Amino acid sequence: MTADPLVLDAELDRATERLLGTVRTLDGNGLTAPSLCPGWTRGHVVTHLARNADAYVNLLTWARTGVRTPAYASAAVRDGEIGSGSGRPPQEQLDDLVAAVARLRAAIDDLPAEAWSVTVELPSGTPIPAARVVWSRICEVELHHVDLDAGYGPADWPESFPQRLLHDPSTPRPATLHSPDGRCLLSVAGAPTVTGPVHLLAAWLTGRSDGTGLTGDLPSLEKWK
Repeated sequence: MTADPLVLDAELDRATERLLGTVRTLDGNGLTAPSLCPGWTRGHVVTHLARNADAYVNLLTWARTGVRTPAYASAAVRDGEIGSGSGRPPQEQLDDLVAAVARLRAAIDDLPAEAWSVTVELPSGTPIPAARVVWSRICEVELHHVDLDAGYGPADWPESFPQRLLHDPSTPRPATLHSPDGRCLLSVAGAPTVTGPVHLLAAWLTGRSDGTGLTGDLPSLEKWK
């Protein structure tokens, strides 16, 4: 399935609005509760999503100007900003996230067509065309929205998201995947077959599920996103 930013643009906006809707409900002590990310509160997740939006602004700036602009100054700076920002009052965190996603939206809108093919680097060091930034941000938003553990789960993903996720090169491929009606969603030579709804398969592959609701000989998975 396509990772064309023009195709995915509206999907990113919808995913972002769903995320903001959830964050708006996390008042009082809502952001101090544990998230599904080990060692992180919900405040850590929200702060990460704000700083991640700024990181993608940096990558699009790189693509637009040709000047190498890393997503984050360093891993230590990234972690420090997430830690220091996680305990802020809920309204401050919400305002920060809203402002960050607005900056990313402006960076996407301002990028010339020819700049989408410029190679930039994810925080992991993986080179990607700038065109994949929109899809990468959708993954961050949808997966970490689940991590907030605030009522939004894999069953709430739009069907197109897990479908794309199954075919993303960065998604683990430990098994051949079938839908409950027998359709082959992904074929992996020599691998066991795992069957289930597409959203449960995607949740399992990304570490958002232990495989409950799936059938077959489920291989063990390394930690992913």
